[in-house]
Amino acid sequence: MFASLKVRNYRLFFMGQVVSNIGTWMQRIAQDWLVLSLTGSSAAVGITTALQFLPMLLFGLYGGVLVDRLRKRPTLLVTQSAMALTALALAVLTLSGHVQVWHVYVAAFAMGLATVMDNPARQSFVSELVGRDQLQNAVSLNSANFQSARLVGPAVAGLMITGVGTGWAFLANGLSFVAPLSCLLLMRARELHTVQRAPRGKGQLREGLHYVAGRPELIWTITLVGFIGTFGFNFPVFLSAFADDVFHAGAGAYSLFNTLMAVGSLAGALLAARRGTARLRVLIAAALGFGALEIVASTAPELWLFALLMVPIGVFSMTVNVTANTSIQMSTDPAMRGRVMALYMMVFLGGSPVGAPIVGWVTDTYGARVGFAAGGAVAATAALVIGLVLARVGNLRLSVGWHRGHPQVRFVPRERREALAPAA
Repeated sequence: MFASLKVRNYRLFFMGQVVSNIGTWMQRIAQDWLVLSLTGSSAAVGITTALQFLPMLLFGLYGGVLVDRLRKRPTLLVTQSAMALTALALAVLTLSGHVQVWHVYVAAFAMGLATVMDNPARQSFVSELVGRDQLQNAVSLNSANFQSARLVGPAVAGLMITGVGTGWAFLANGLSFVAPLSCLLLMRARELHTVQRAPRGKGQLREGLHYVAGRPELIWTITLVGFIGTFGFNFPVFLSAFADDVFHAGAGAYSLFNTLMAVGSLAGALLAARRGTARLRVLIAAALGFGALEIVASTAPELWLFALLMVPIGVFSMTVNVTANTSIQMSTDPAMRGRVMALYMMVFLGGSPVGAPIVGWVTDTYGARVGFAAGGAVAATAALVIGLVLARVGNLRLSVGWHRGHPQVRFVPRERREALAPAA
């Protein structure tokens, strides 16, 4: 489960990200709650989320082209420094009492601009740290790292918000970037796995799009993640509305929801680290389960039941995330990985500028329960339709039968269907 940590460079990368991710989660919670406090609007929270991911939607593909051309470690030093300065600027405004909602909007957009290159650079840098043999394990541990921080960050942010105010959470995030910057500088360049960089040239963006379009396992996986990321993963909108409007429980409940979801997400990431392969059928099943659980959670009558449902939602959401990420990286040539991962992150994160305001409007107009259920319905429907498309592309058919006394439903090659029929 932890094989990649034997690699010194990856171990440094992992440790730096632990600290930085805790700060990132603190800022996310503080940012959402600050906007809700300033405006009282779920739609405003959605706008903040949209602005943070809008740069990825607009410039994500160009960021991938640049990442394929540049060395990853110097790129990350620049992007991480930019995000640190943005967090510190927001901390100063908030602690001085001068913060306004448009300041938060600008800070969210600035963070998004840095993310345009930071995300594909971090995703593709992992293969340089551990090589192809350990790639899936390292990707899964990265997700476990992020979710472990999610256990600590929201809890600390909740205490800070209620105790001393949101500004201190922003300050803590800005200072947390010292850890990843130091760890990047301590890495041994000679131990990195050499990956051929793409030369400067015309048509590289178009080349990346053609590469993805010609591979069904890439294009349909990215499409599925796009639907889920756009409509199902708008947790800042959903959870803040449930904490404030449905259960009237305040920032503590919002922090609790995020923490319990992180427990499930951490479990999902560790389970993914144990698996030897990233199968598309696991992705489809997890996406269906995720959508169904969101619909169920939307009907929860009590706070404690809603909170408990955050755990399995976290498991399924992380299974979708890790399986899609690993599958795409393992299926992509190293020279194209920056562009492909940029497209993946653009669709996954960049869908929020489209989905978050829509989901926020539905939540404000029809209530948090309807908004949450609608997001789950879109995710489940997309999983079902794309699962059927992939089955058709792969020449598969649905097989229903019995195995060792238990019902079994699975996709099998068409030529095997007749052989399996008598056993049913």
